[in-house]
Amino acid sequence: MLRSDKTESVVVSALHARSNFGKLLRRLESGRQSLVIEKRGVPKAVLLSIRDYVRLAAPEPEVLRLIGDESARQGTQKFSSRQIDRVIKAVRTRSSKRG
Repeated sequence: MLRSDKTESVVVSALHARSNFGKLLRRLESGRQSLVIEKRGVPKAVLLSIRDYVRLAAPEPEVLRLIGDESARQGTQKFSSRQIDRVIKAVRTRSSKRG
Protein backbone atom coordinates (compact mmCIF):
# COMPACT_ATOMS: atom_id res chain seq x y z
CA MET A 1 0.00 0.00 0.00
CA LEU A 2 1.37 3.40 -1.06
CA ARG A 3 0.21 6.71 0.30
CA SER A 4 1.63 10.21 -0.34
CA ASP A 5 1.80 13.08 2.08
CA LYS A 6 2.42 16.80 1.51
CA THR A 7 6.23 16.60 1.89
CA GLU A 8 6.98 14.50 -1.20
CA SER A 9 7.27 11.38 0.94
CA VAL A 10 5.48 8.17 0.15
CA VAL A 11 4.24 6.13 3.08
CA VAL A 12 4.42 2.35 2.68
CA SER A 13 3.73 -0.51 4.99
CA ALA A 14 6.64 -2.67 6.09
CA LEU A 15 5.04 -5.64 4.31
CA HIS A 16 4.75 -3.69 1.04
CA ALA A 17 8.34 -2.45 1.37
CA ARG A 18 9.61 -5.99 1.93
CA SER A 19 7.58 -7.41 -0.97
CA ASN A 20 8.44 -4.64 -3.43
CA PHE A 21 11.91 -3.54 -2.36
CA GLY A 22 13.41 -3.54 -5.88
CA LYS A 23 10.57 -1.41 -7.27
CA LEU A 24 10.85 1.00 -4.37
CA LEU A 25 14.61 1.39 -4.92
CA ARG A 26 14.03 2.17 -8.61
CA ARG A 27 11.36 4.69 -7.62
CA LEU A 28 13.79 6.44 -5.24
CA GLU A 29 16.48 6.50 -7.90
CA SER A 30 14.25 8.09 -10.53
CA GLY A 31 12.31 10.54 -8.38
CA ARG A 32 12.79 13.13 -5.69
CA GLN A 33 10.81 11.29 -3.04
CA SER A 34 11.59 9.55 0.18
CA LEU A 35 9.74 6.56 1.59
CA VAL A 36 8.37 6.41 5.10
CA ILE A 37 8.02 2.80 6.17
CA GLU A 38 5.43 2.14 8.81
CA LYS A 39 4.49 -0.92 10.79
CA ARG A 40 0.96 -1.20 12.10
CA GLY A 41 0.37 2.44 11.21
CA VAL A 42 3.41 3.75 13.11
CA PRO A 43 6.33 5.30 11.15
CA LYS A 44 9.46 3.22 11.81
CA ALA A 45 12.02 4.20 9.15
CA VAL A 46 12.76 6.43 6.18
CA LEU A 47 14.31 5.20 2.95
CA LEU A 48 16.20 7.84 0.93
CA SER A 49 18.10 7.80 -2.34
CA ILE A 50 21.85 7.92 -1.85
CA ARG A 51 21.87 11.39 -3.44
CA ASP A 52 19.38 12.71 -0.88
CA TYR A 53 21.27 11.05 1.97
CA VAL A 54 24.55 12.65 0.93
CA ARG A 55 22.87 16.05 0.67
CA LEU A 56 21.57 15.67 4.22
CA ALA A 57 24.75 14.18 5.66
CA ALA A 58 27.21 16.56 4.00
CA PRO A 59 25.59 19.60 2.40
CA GLU A 60 27.43 20.90 -0.64
CA PRO A 61 29.51 23.98 0.09
CA GLU A 62 28.43 27.03 -1.89
CA VAL A 63 31.71 27.18 -3.82
CA LEU A 64 31.26 23.61 -5.10
CA ARG A 65 27.70 24.37 -6.18
CA LEU A 66 28.94 27.41 -8.12
CA ILE A 67 31.69 25.35 -9.78
CA GLY A 68 29.12 22.70 -10.72
CA ASP A 69 26.77 25.32 -12.18
CA GLU A 70 29.60 26.83 -14.25
CA SER A 71 30.65 23.38 -15.45
CA ALA A 72 27.09 22.66 -16.57
CA ARG A 73 26.94 25.98 -18.45
CA GLN A 74 30.18 25.17 -20.27
CA GLY A 75 29.20 21.57 -20.94
CA THR A 76 32.19 20.16 -19.08
CA GLN A 77 30.29 18.36 -16.32
CA LYS A 78 30.57 15.02 -18.10
CA PHE A 79 34.32 15.04 -18.72
CA SER A 80 36.11 11.85 -17.78
CA SER A 81 39.21 11.91 -15.57
CA ARG A 82 41.32 11.28 -18.65
CA GLN A 83 39.80 14.29 -20.45
CA ILE A 84 40.37 16.51 -17.40
CA ASP A 85 44.01 15.38 -17.24
CA ARG A 86 44.47 16.28 -20.94
CA VAL A 87 43.04 19.76 -20.41
CA ILE A 88 45.30 20.37 -17.40
CA LYS A 89 48.36 19.14 -19.31
CA ALA A 90 47.55 21.39 -22.28
CA VAL A 91 47.14 24.46 -20.06
CA ARG A 92 50.38 23.71 -18.22
CA THR A 93 52.24 23.26 -21.51
CA ARG A 94 50.95 26.60 -22.83
CA SER A 95 51.83 28.33 -19.55
CA SER A 96 55.37 26.94 -19.47
CA LYS A 97 56.03 28.07 -23.08
CA ARG A 98 54.97 31.62 -22.23
CA GLY A 99 57.07 31.93 -19.09
